[in-house]
Amino acid sequence: MRAGLIVLAAIQVVLGVWTLLFPASFYDDVPTVDWTPPYSEHLFRDFGGATLGLAVVVIAAAIWLERRLVIVALLAYLAFSFPHAIFHAEHLEGDSPALSAGLLVAVVLSVLLPFGVITLAVRALPRRTVT
Repeated sequence: MRAGLIVLAAIQVVLGVWTLLFPASFYDDVPTVDWTPPYSEHLFRDFGGATLGLAVVVIAAAIWLERRLVIVALLAYLAFSFPHAIFHAEHLEGDSPALSAGLLVAVVLSVLLPFGVITLAVRALPRRTVT
């Protein structure tokens, strides 16, 4: 469970730092991002900051492994990754079949991994009673 949270947090940290500090590079160098212009530095920097905010919550869940925190962090992750996966599944034209297939696998995993960790959290972490 902790390993899954760390992997998800690491992805968010890398994407968040890259997008926040080097938005033009993110736009130019990440396959498929430039398929839907125009480029907006403001939007990319905001997205980078929000991505880092999500990383903070997922890191906190990995540190404390409290059931509610883990579930809320992963639901927040899914609030991004699920619509992101749907968008990419519907927009696979524009590059090589290999890149499109790799992208589809990556975005599907970005949904399945959080669901898997939520399942583990529900089964393995004790339910906290409110007093």
